[in-house]
Amino acid sequence: MSNQAISTNVVWHQATVTRARRELQNGHRGAIIWFTGLSGSGKSTLAHALEESLHQKGCRTFVLDGDNVRHGLCGDLGFSSVDRVENIRRIGEMAKLFMEAGIIVLTAFISPYRTDRERVRAMVKEGDFIEVYCDSSLEVCESRDVKGMYKKARSGLISEFTGISSPYEAPEHPELDINTGLLNLEDCVQQVITEMILRGLAPV
Repeated sequence: MSNQAISTNVVWHQATVTRARRELQNGHRGAIIWFTGLSGSGKSTLAHALEESLHQKGCRTFVLDGDNVRHGLCGDLGFSSVDRVENIRRIGEMAKLFMEAGIIVLTAFISPYRTDRERVRAMVKEGDFIEVYCDSSLEVCESRDVKGMYKKARSGLISEFTGISSPYEAPEHPELDINTGLLNLEDCVQQVITEMILRGLAPV
């Protein structure tokens, strides 16, 4: 956040167990697979289905889910633009730590602002951050509104709701643009796995 304190008198401790050694033990590279899209676009569903598939292939994975993280690490944040920025900053730092542990971390966050997503991308080396745009129309997302959030937002009960009263900035050049509004879940998972195989992030 803009008024956060900056740590001083700290030194980075170099571990003897490196990321390369962890990845060798795991049998695959660590990476950040960043799912972004409107509420209801299928981010969490796709992330967890992908994790299941990767787990069955013997990969070490972990899903960071938007709602789950706000129960703890980001439980002190609201949904103002400032808090959204801080939310994604924290997630980016945590995702980087998971990746350094050699884990394929799957993040499912609306992450509405391009600058925030690009800031996370800049935290890691090229090829470590795979942006997956869950591309689904607002109409489809509203039809999947099992929580009733869109209805509340349209009636004014929820302020600053992405897609209704707060903007969503779609990725301009994502590694993957998946039409989660039309494709079935299995096809969506396969698209991500195919991309990961091409990039050497998952076993064939």
